Amino acid sequence: MPNPVFLPRPVPLVPLTSGGTFPVARIFCVGRNYAAHAAEMGHAVDREAPFYFTKSAHAVLLSGEDMPYPPRTADLHHEMELVVAIGDKAREISESDAMGVVFGYGCGLDMTRRDLQAAAKEKRRPWDTGKDFENAAILGALTPASAVEDITQATIELQVNGEVRQRASIADMVWSIPEIIADLSTLYTLMPGDLIMTGTPAGVGPVVAGDTLSGTIDGLSPVVTRIA
Repeated sequence: MPNPVFLPRPVPLVPLTSGGTFPVARIFCVGRNYAAHAAEMGHAVDREAPFYFTKSAHAVLLSGEDMPYPPRTADLHHEMELVVAIGDKAREISESDAMGVVFGYGCGLDMTRRDLQAAAKEKRRPWDTGKDFENAAILGALTPASAVEDITQATIELQVNGEVRQRASIADMVWSIPEIIADLSTLYTLMPGDLIMTGTPAGVGPVVAGDTLSGTIDGLSPVVTRIA
């Protein structure tokens, strides 16, 4: 095999609460998965099917690290989310079998250049520059599914500088975890290393340099960052 002209970028590794690391392959994100958030963004919930966008694995920033304020935006927003880690292959899997491919769960922040996203929406263009950029997927340590009692009843919360900005129940999601996995597996062959960011509750808003973000979900390791 020919030698590569340069070394490939390292695979992002997310720590596990049980020890070891989880190599990240792809990041799928679910849009408008909480009715109150959809409403605050001016949209009605569409129950016909979930919709998705993606982030590169190289957008990963680990909890505890500073997030540099990204370029070409004046409106950086936080979106606190439950992250589902896939640990087995899934293609056209049924909802009844979907939880069997879940490796674990984590806290995540889907950081968004809202002004760039809004401009793209207005011109009916893709959201990539608003959603997929360096450090835009901030991830806490993953907890194996076997160590989580009932994630569907957990409370999800984000504080900015100690003030609660987002708070809801995972039960409020429009599309449940097995529904998302089953549907997504009809579009892609899900593989170990894939992550699903399952959507954000109401209360999204801007952050500025110097702000400290702390996101929690019951039973999981928190996600923490400071905007540098």
